[in-house]
Amino acid sequence: MTQYHNPVLLQSSLEGLKVRPQGTYVDVTFGGGGHSRAILDQLDANGRLFGFDQDADAALNTIEDSRFEFIPANFGHLTQYLKFHKIEEVDGILADFGVSSHQFDTGSRGFSIRMEGRLDMRMNQAQTLDAYAVVNGYEEDALAKVLFDYGELRNAKILARTIVNARSENKLVTTQDLITVVQSLVPQRIENKILAQLFQAIRIEVNNELEVLQSFLNQAVSVLKPGGRLVCISYHSLEDRLVKRFFQSGNFEGKIQKDFYGNPLVQLQKVGKLIVPSEEEVKSNGRARSAKLRVAEKK
Repeated sequence: MTQYHNPVLLQSSLEGLKVRPQGTYVDVTFGGGGHSRAILDQLDANGRLFGFDQDADAALNTIEDSRFEFIPANFGHLTQYLKFHKIEEVDGILADFGVSSHQFDTGSRGFSIRMEGRLDMRMNQAQTLDAYAVVNGYEEDALAKVLFDYGELRNAKILARTIVNARSENKLVTTQDLITVVQSLVPQRIENKILAQLFQAIRIEVNNELEVLQSFLNQAVSVLKPGGRLVCISYHSLEDRLVKRFFQSGNFEGKIQKDFYGNPLVQLQKVGKLIVPSEEEVKSNGRARSAKLRVAEKK
């Protein structure tokens, strides 16, 4: 399991959830099952845990336990599947966003700048849109918008133009094809950072990640019991900004709306401060480096 994915901020996640032994919990990013197993360890015979993951590879890690139910779906369908299982309310929800270690380390999935593989980047391997389609099919303006909005790349326009010009000669098929095409535009001292931002932008577009995240947060509030906890681990500023604003204001613009009497219309109460990994955890698990954990409780 730890080879598949080493769970990030595990202890802080459990503390944030404040697990009740008889409660019902959801791990919406099951992956290798590390967080889920730790939650199950804190549940008694009456407790229940649901694990969501759209990646077919994650299903191979499912836990044989009568208290656990694996749901092979995207967490953007949270309430739909909980209703199917006759669950109206839950005591806590854990979301560890981003790409699993397994996805990064499997070159053929196309997530990593370190290993060559087909331009894929699909978290759900059954969907049609992949990185190849984005890189080779998007118009120049649309591609530049993806790179700027989701990769926060200042030179998005020239990157997009270079990619479009290159693909007119030969289609870009692999991750290395893409890297080779843009390499001359990337300063060597920050090459890995810029390439990671480029891959992040394409991956977010392929998986519709930010729209799904917003939908998930709205659904999570609707299904949490009063006093229920929501724990979110983000890995880049775009995700973390959405989570932070939603916890503070209940929307993604960060503007607190008030009722007729001037009372804030906010359903969540922030719990504690932003949590980041210790130096020790980063040393043992490099993926944890950019992790940011936030906790909120439903009022």
